[in-house]
Formats: sequence, C-alpha cells, structure tokens
Amino acid sequence: MRRSKGSVLVALAIAGTLTAVAYPIFYSYPNRNATAAAALTGDTVTTQWGPLTPGDRDLLIRVRLAGLWELPAGQQALERSGSASVREAADHLIVGHTDLDKRSRVIAAKLGVELPNQPTAEQQGWLDQMTASKTEAEYNKTWANLLRAAHGKIFPAIASVRNSTRNTLIRQLASDANQTVLDHITILEKTGEVDFATIADNSVSGTASPTGPPAPVPGQVPPAAPPAVPSTNPDVKSTPSPFETRPVPTGRPDPEEINKDQGTAQVQ
Repeated sequence: MRRSKGSVLVALAIAGTLTAVAYPIFYSYPNRNATAAAALTGDTVTTQWGPLTPGDRDLLIRVRLAGLWELPAGQQALERSGSASVREAADHLIVGHTDLDKRSRVIAAKLGVELPNQPTAEQQGWLDQMTASKTEAEYNKTWANLLRAAHGKIFPAIASVRNSTRNTLIRQLASDANQTVLDHITILEKTGEVDFATIADNSVSGTASPTGPPAPVPGQVPPAAPPAVPSTNPDVKSTPSPFETRPVPTGRPDPEEINKDQGTAQVQ
C-alpha cells in the first residue's frame, strides 16, 4: 500500500507538470533599454542581426530559465541518486545547460535583452518536489519525469522559433538548444524512470497529416510503403545522423565565435 500511494503522488506530480503548457516570467526591468521595453509591449525590434520578435525574446528567456532550475536539479541528482543512469543524465544536464546558459547570456548582451536571475515560482516548485522525495526510488522517478516533461514542452517551441525567426543570433541559439534538448530527452528516457503513459495522456493530440490515417483493421496487413527517394540520383556523400546519445556540446563553436565579424560580447 505504501508503494502504491507513492506511485500515485509521483503520477500526480508528473501530470501537474505536463499540464503547465506556459508559465509567467516575473522579474524586474531596471534601466530598461529600447529592446527590453519592447519585450514588455510585444513590439518587434530592428537589430543588426535581423528583426527581434516577442517570440524570439521568449525563447531567449526560456533558455535562460531552463538553466536556472535544471543546473541545480542536475547537481542535486549527483548528490542524492546512486543510479548510474540518473547520474549520467544529471551530467548531461549540467554540461548542456552550462553551455546554453553562456550562449543565452552572450546573445542577450548583444541584443540588449535583460534576463532573469532566478527560476520561476513554478520551476522552484519542481525543485521542491524533488527535494521532498522520501526514498531514492521516489526521487529518481520524480526527478526524471519532471525534467522529461519540461523538456518535452519546450522542444516544439524551439522548433517553431527555429523555423520562423529572421534573427541570425536567435536562429543559432534555437539550433543549439534543439540539439541539447533532444540529447536531454534521450538521456532522461534512458534512465527507465519516465512514465510514457502519463506523458501521452497529457500531450496535445494531433496527426501528421490533415485528416490522419485510418485506424488499423485487426488481421489486415496494409500494403508496404515504398522507400522515399530523391527525384534524381544525386552523388551524395553524407551519412545518416547517429542515433546513439552523444555528449553535449558536439564540437560547436564557443558562443564568442558567433558572428564574430559583427563584434563579440565577452561573458565568463
């Protein structure tokens, strides 16, 4: 019975996290410049790297906020968990978000966007849920699912900004964040602690095509789909992207090197 109650509490915590599609960002704006003021009014700002939209700024701030709570979460897991897979995931979180945090600060300094210095109340609540875990087993499951849910929510937002932004700095940040978040999703799932049923129940429904494929008929085998091929026969030399988890960052340049011909912001 004790184990059953613990599982229910963990499931409720996961469900609460997954239903939080958006969260408010509260922090002060002392010495507002034109870009920061525009962030409050929803204006698009002209910069030397291209237009900076409210959506662009939102991603920049969310990347910063992710590091503010996921770095402490990673450090806590190294201290509290004896699971090799959880500790490996914690290592990825620390490496990945240390890198992304530096990139977000460099880009924010160039674009004049003020960043928060504390996690949101909701993010602090997630850290508190982890801290309140009574056993290591409960901790591992709560930790992995809260982090997996958070990464799953920001993943499509990154793709949307990467697709639509006209700002080269934000586009680069979205590319880097996409790589890091996918790595973290993969390594968190590798822990074996992720509750995929809860994630599926709380995910937005939809199909890959306008109408969606028909439901499969039991006992009926549909015709095999032919392989997708190019319309011509190009002489290609690249290889498919690897599926195995790899450390982050993967050889991408330091943030100071981004658009270095336009000047750099020195952030340590």
